[in-house]
Amino acid sequence: MPHPYVLLSAAVSLDGYLDDTGPERLLLSSPADFDRVDEVRASADAILIGAGTLRADNPRLLVNSPERRAARCAAGKPEYPLKVAVSASGELDPGAPFWHTGGEKVLYTTDEGALRLRRTGLAADVVPLGAELGWPRLLEHLHDVRGVRRLMVEGGGTVHTQLLQQQLADEVQLVLAPLFVGDADAPRLFGPGTYQGGRLRLVETRTIEDVVLVRYEPTAPGTAGRAVPADRHWLRLACELAAQCPPSRTAFSVGAVVVAADGTELARGYSREGGDPVVHAEEAALAKVDPADPRLPDATVYSSLEPCARRASRPRPCARLILDAGVRRVVTAWREPDTFVEGADGTGVLVAGGADVVVVPEFEERAREPNRHLLG
Repeated sequence: MPHPYVLLSAAVSLDGYLDDTGPERLLLSSPADFDRVDEVRASADAILIGAGTLRADNPRLLVNSPERRAARCAAGKPEYPLKVAVSASGELDPGAPFWHTGGEKVLYTTDEGALRLRRTGLAADVVPLGAELGWPRLLEHLHDVRGVRRLMVEGGGTVHTQLLQQQLADEVQLVLAPLFVGDADAPRLFGPGTYQGGRLRLVETRTIEDVVLVRYEPTAPGTAGRAVPADRHWLRLACELAAQCPPSRTAFSVGAVVVAADGTELARGYSREGGDPVVHAEEAALAKVDPADPRLPDATVYSSLEPCARRASRPRPCARLILDAGVRRVVTAWREPDTFVEGADGTGVLVAGGADVVVVPEFEERAREPNRHLLG
């Protein structure tokens, strides 16, 4: 099931702490960075925090700029993003400013927590998720029921840790403040546990007064049967490659990337690359990889369009090329329409050959864009 784009946002000391143990909140960001955070909030459909952050910081999570709120309204959005809280126990103060400022609020909790909250008159939509809280189900509910496409997560450390460990974060925005906390009892941003995503990809670094913003994206391919944040990064690149294809009236414009299990890009290609009028994207990419490369069996092929099952221009279609290369995972944005081949089913060929195929429909429009002239 589709999830929102999940952006983790936090400010930390140089030694990795979110706060100290004093009675007042430790201000880590600079005034200019607070304004940047306000801009990021304005771009989000929802802002999420955990119960610990709600109790400790008593946040309002507002978009402070009147101009940004007006721009949201002009775009047909609510004045404020949806405010989302997560609490398994439901033990929350119904009088906290979080519940009485801004726009709509929703609280995700357990069945037991929901029973407790019914007696408090909490000013929020309470959504029980069963005996335990589960992040995939929570994110699916936000996407499918609340229409959230971009989710900003502002804390705390437990929430950030769980989303990263479960490979559910699409981006990390981390602000480094030029100070040290040095208190073992102070809250840290990330906790212990298993992080399986490998190295993150650095997207941006920016100096903002006396703090530094660093932005990262996960890159390592995920598990069978579903899309994970890394898939979005590589599929986005495949769609960008499709836009580089020389235009054609008789063939689709497609981009493809081959990525090893550790997140290393092995090759990329696009339709009609190098002046070859009939070469396909997956074919162009795989031709650049040594067939004996031991990383191929665990690699993923990302293609903006479903690999072809039949073609007249070459002996083997791309679905067969992928299987013959030993690749057993394919992520694509768009199932091939009947424009040139009726009943095309590259997915069927791949699955029959033992491959796992994941379709990420949120990228379909990007994949279709360079092919508008073929679609009517």
